[in-house]
Amino acid sequence: MKLLKEKILKSGEIINPTTLKVDSFLNHQIDATIMMEMGKEFKKRFKEKKINKILTIEASGIAIGLAAAVAFDVPLVFAKKKKPTTMEGMYVETVHSFTKKVDYDICVSKEFLNSDDKILFVDDFLATGNAIIGIQKIVEQAGAELVGIGIAIEKGFQPGGNILRNEGVHLESLAIIDKMDLGKINFI
Repeated sequence: MKLLKEKILKSGEIINPTTLKVDSFLNHQIDATIMMEMGKEFKKRFKEKKINKILTIEASGIAIGLAAAVAFDVPLVFAKKKKPTTMEGMYVETVHSFTKKVDYDICVSKEFLNSDDKILFVDDFLATGNAIIGIQKIVEQAGAELVGIGIAIEKGFQPGGNILRNEGVHLESLAIIDKMDLGKINFI
């Protein structure tokens, strides 16, 4: 997606060869125009799928998820990273965060995922794919179908995207970074 790539080049900050900071428009402050355009782009790329629910993980996935939910005119469900005291009956999986280098449990209420659901999972980044593996397990527990995965920024130099594509997953990444060096980003 040209608009997203341009924004990454203009406003992204390379912390090191594996870490890109996009706080100014995606992870802390949100550029609503770009966000809504990403939602429309996911709608274009997954238009043949019968999606009835968008799923993401809090917190950085929520804005992208909402944009996609608006474009598809379906509900957004987000996996929580901490079990709420008010939630009974849930699907839970442990995932490892590449960025934060910690394990955490993600949980989704059984009330909001069921066997009739055709799920599009969206998120801000894809690196190793650990979060998606957890989401796949939750969707499987619910008896739902994961019909696609939409990612804003894929780190193409990390294994996650290739692993998912080799599994036959319909994965659409709006910007795939091939390589990052201080001051330079190469896209695929």
